[in-house]
Amino acid sequence: MAVQPVAAQLANTLPDLGDSSQAGLSPAQERKIGEQVMREIRFQDATYLDDPEVEDYLNVLGNRLVSASGMRGQDFYFFVLRDPTINAFAMPGGYIGVHTGLILAAQAESELASVLAHEIGHIEQRHIARQLALQSNATVTMLASLLVAILASRVPNSQISEAAIVAGQAAAIQGQLAYSRDFEREADRVGFQTLDAAGFDVQGMAMFFERLQKANRLNEANAPAYLQTHPLTMDRIADMENRAQGMKYRQVVDSPEFTMVRAKLEALNGTPAEAVARFKNRTGTRQVELLAKNYGLARANLRARNNADAEAALKALRDMKISSPMMDGLAADVASAQGKYADAARICRDARGHFPRSHALVYCEIDAYLDGNQPQQALSMMRDLIFNSQDDRLYALQARAYEALNQPAQQHRSLAEMYVLRGNVPAAIDQLRVAQRSGGGDYYEQASIDARLRELRARQLEDKKDREGK
Repeated sequence: MAVQPVAAQLANTLPDLGDSSQAGLSPAQERKIGEQVMREIRFQDATYLDDPEVEDYLNVLGNRLVSASGMRGQDFYFFVLRDPTINAFAMPGGYIGVHTGLILAAQAESELASVLAHEIGHIEQRHIARQLALQSNATVTMLASLLVAILASRVPNSQISEAAIVAGQAAAIQGQLAYSRDFEREADRVGFQTLDAAGFDVQGMAMFFERLQKANRLNEANAPAYLQTHPLTMDRIADMENRAQGMKYRQVVDSPEFTMVRAKLEALNGTPAEAVARFKNRTGTRQVELLAKNYGLARANLRARNNADAEAALKALRDMKISSPMMDGLAADVASAQGKYADAARICRDARGHFPRSHALVYCEIDAYLDGNQPQQALSMMRDLIFNSQDDRLYALQARAYEALNQPAQQHRSLAEMYVLRGNVPAAIDQLRVAQRSGGGDYYEQASIDARLRELRARQLEDKKDREGK
């Protein structure tokens, strides 16, 4: 199910599916293209949802599927766009985006997993790379720019920088770039196998597609975005149903995080007052219904700055005895909203012992130290985490800590590393120049800044040659 954003239009009439290993682009080239487009999405597309908790959940779910697929040796990155349409898409190099509308439309975790499994299937079969390889005279940079332009066409008045350069080219080939029915059937087959191997309910795939198809029949003039970009046929649905009938029934219980993520996304819709009212009016006594109501109510009340009401909803959640990093993250947010930063830091620190793979809890603890005017504590915590890190968020937080300590050379050095990871080498060079002029730091610090500046200037020159195709 690639979709409307970038890769929704990334393959049409390929004359021969053949062996997936026959694609003209190497895996390294695919990754480079995906990284470039991903940077544009994260830092230029206003719909990108910068929410580590939601992203953590999606990556845990997605990588569970990857581990059960034929792509175990490749890194995948799953992210969310704040868009009410029902859509998802895959990009070269293992990047998969999901619209908030699709997450909210999924009525079970297995349904959401089926969409991700389908997208993993597109990448496993290298559908996007095989179509891009037809652009035989294009450089990797040109191909990435083309994908960026297609992404920009999804959002009116997009501010994505490189899109304007190639928008005309993208429009000219727009009709060619859509997944073929053969590609969709192939992704169905591979995705179904992955869904089953990962322990999800295989009925979820057919059920989700069938519901989209029904919505399309009821309102063909305003079909779900997913169907506008994917040729979903009754034959495909029937094939998925036939595959599921031959499988042993498996009852799969949704994770608490699936329910809480959906409640959190719903709490972002409308005004804070509207969100509070919507969750207050929820009915239902089953545990999953109470979890959704109280978690959403707590998040909505935090938006509305009703801290006492948020704390009351949190208490109701705590009484449910559910262990989850999202529960601890909410408790820390409630404490921070009340100015109890030391409590928030403690909650996140303790929770990290139970959920060591949670990125959200790491940022939560650092934020609590910084908001509580403990920048040195934040730096101490980050010292080991940031070594050889590829996490731009950590460098942004490190810069905040150095700013609070009035250490400008270190602050701008951290900002430079943040910009490098965001793909903006010129901005990184500017930050290092500021760091040089600040005169802060000792001799070794200044020497390190000078060396890094020379390195980035050389990289800038190489990037220029790459763009010019030399």
